[in-house]
Amino acid sequence: MRRFHRGERRVSDVSIRFGTDGWRAVIAEDFTFANVRRVAWALAEHLQASGRARQGVAVGYDCRFLSDRFAAAVASVLAAADIPVILSPTACPTPALSWAVVSRRLGAGVMITASHNPPEYNGFKLKGWFGGPALPEETQQLESILARQEAARRPGQEPPRGMDLDEARRLGRVEEADLIGPYVEQLRRLVDWERLRSARLRVVVDPMHGAARGILAQLLREAGLEVTEIRGEWNPGFGGLAPEPIARNLGPAIEAVQRLQAQAVLVTDGDGDRVGAVDATGEVVDAQRIFALLLQHLVEVRGWRGAVIKTFAGTRMVDKLAARYGLPFRETPIGFKHVCEHALKEDVLIGGEESGGIGIKNHMPERDGLLCNLLLAEIMATRGRTLAEQVRALMAEIGPHHFQRRDLRLSAEGKDRLLRRLAEDPPSRLAGWPVERVDPLDGYKLIFGPSRWILFRASGTEPVVRVYAEAESPEAVEALLADGLRFVDAVAGA
Repeated sequence: MRRFHRGERRVSDVSIRFGTDGWRAVIAEDFTFANVRRVAWALAEHLQASGRARQGVAVGYDCRFLSDRFAAAVASVLAAADIPVILSPTACPTPALSWAVVSRRLGAGVMITASHNPPEYNGFKLKGWFGGPALPEETQQLESILARQEAARRPGQEPPRGMDLDEARRLGRVEEADLIGPYVEQLRRLVDWERLRSARLRVVVDPMHGAARGILAQLLREAGLEVTEIRGEWNPGFGGLAPEPIARNLGPAIEAVQRLQAQAVLVTDGDGDRVGAVDATGEVVDAQRIFALLLQHLVEVRGWRGAVIKTFAGTRMVDKLAARYGLPFRETPIGFKHVCEHALKEDVLIGGEESGGIGIKNHMPERDGLLCNLLLAEIMATRGRTLAEQVRALMAEIGPHHFQRRDLRLSAEGKDRLLRRLAEDPPSRLAGWPVERVDPLDGYKLIFGPSRWILFRASGTEPVVRVYAEAESPEAVEALLADGLRFVDAVAGA
């Protein structure tokens, strides 16, 4: 991509597109104030056309570099379009922003965050009136408006800056309001606090320097748990790690649980909408197993019913549990927006992704890492077991399931060659196992049996190809991944 002089670069050159969860880009390259304002002006027109502008918009932000300034830029543009804005005065978790949209009956929400992405990224998450991710048709409309508005500008012309924020406050178009307090009150309604108080658990909370810092730890302390928070300082560099709660980023959590002899570490990602955990032994409890544990708990302990929605890279444990409980089961493309579509049309008990974004009924159609962690503590208090013990008990009933993911950075040409080969001539065998069928729902999933599969998929938020695999043993997973990566290397030159 050729470089432009200041003021010359246009939106058509930076290709603002909404992926699986909003628009994300590298700060100061494509994620600039001018481009954030472009998206905000397009959103303003979309809300006016849809009749939701007068309902207002909540605007929140995470702990990343300049997130508060980018949020202020969004508020200034919306105020200039005469759209009421509720602006968070502090960094807040994405679920808190989403709950503000739902509880205040607003027209939309904007969260400035790049979620779990590396620290050089920032992003623009759009929430619908229902609190969950904007649905595909809405983001497509926004992209069309964005392109049309940009085409109407002169070359090099930047979008208007919007209304001065102090003036917008004086006119009542922007109101600063606490988004965290009302959200915490909602969480209080969803957890069995008496059961937690009786358990006297010792836990570590790891917000990964993200927007949930201080919140989950305080809730658990109020319930009588002995709590130590790590990585709770404001650090927009996230300590040099991406704030994604997966094994390679959880070294500090593993060290803390062993040093403090705690029962678990409860982990949230950069904006608090994903869940992760580490058991007392230092074993990482991945999101696939957390999904299964939550489903089991909601049915067997809470007695709740409803459809179970899983995205394409999710574990087969969920399918098996849904069948055992006689619950409707749906599988969707990757991205919580697809789960959300089902939640708006039918009674959904639980829906989630391999990445740790999980939502449950009686709340809102949105992922919530804090709520899921509170429910993990409730599971430990109820069962009297560590998380790893509960996982082993569950797998003794439905069979062993092990999972791994690899992220590959390929050239654009290599990625295209790989996806074309998978579409036209996928492998008939990997690691010695014959492929029974190929499912192209979202990427290409090669299925070898009821508990064994490998998925190749280009990420919707990062310039990577992800390779996911699940099998009945860690050795089988490693064999599948090793042969799958050899296939990628041969085709794409990884």
